[in-house]
Amino acid sequence: MPITPNQGSTGGGTPVSITGSNLSGTTAVRFGTRLATDVVNVSPTEVTAVSPSGTGVVGVTVTTPGGTSNPVPFYYVGAGFKTALAPTSGSTAGGDTITLTGTGLSTASSVDFGGNSVTPTVVSDNEITAIAPAGTAGPVSITVTTAAGPNNGLTYTYYAVPDLTAVTPDAGPTTGGTTVTLSGTDLGSTSEVTFDGTPAPFTVLSDTAVSAVTPPGTAGPVDVAVTTAGGSDVLPDGFTYVAPPGV
Repeated sequence: MPITPNQGSTGGGTPVSITGSNLSGTTAVRFGTRLATDVVNVSPTEVTAVSPSGTGVVGVTVTTPGGTSNPVPFYYVGAGFKTALAPTSGSTAGGDTITLTGTGLSTASSVDFGGNSVTPTVVSDNEITAIAPAGTAGPVSITVTTAAGPNNGLTYTYYAVPDLTAVTPDAGPTTGGTTVTLSGTDLGSTSEVTFDGTPAPFTVLSDTAVSAVTPPGTAGPVDVAVTTAGGSDVLPDGFTYVAPPGV
């Protein structure tokens, strides 16, 4: 006599379907010694009910005018409790792998990012991973649903992909040391600035401007790149290194 699902919240309230034979006239469904609610005799081979509260593993029985069935196991599980996620932010384009840690996560069936749900990969009872879906810039609540129900309380922040539009001034000596301003949009979470792949010291001025000091380079135009929590953008030939005069 199978029961589906065979696990649910310790607080009760899990709808279950019990299948078997000679189930007509069902008068009671018990989870251990406790009566289930909302019992419906769907057919001679199926009964539905809602689990009462409980703990551990209990035997589920069906009682009809013909007697009481043998018990089948039902597992009560505590609510999933998540304690951390990493990383805590990513691009509005989605695609980042997020690791959530906590307890009671082995039955996780979905992870919701502010209304957009994805199916997680269960690593262990203490860890799951999920691929962040695309989202809108800003913080969203993370909700994990397990057999025990939903649990939330953590926040993930979406950042828009940066758009680098200009470097001012756009030329300087090969010895480096030129202070430049990078202009664009969504630059507020900048974590790296490079000139031809070489990292440069920088200061975030606003969401539309970053100040940087050019590193030494080779004469000629080079790409300038910026990396933020939302991703990266490259301004091709954004800065030109000028060789010093020779005499």
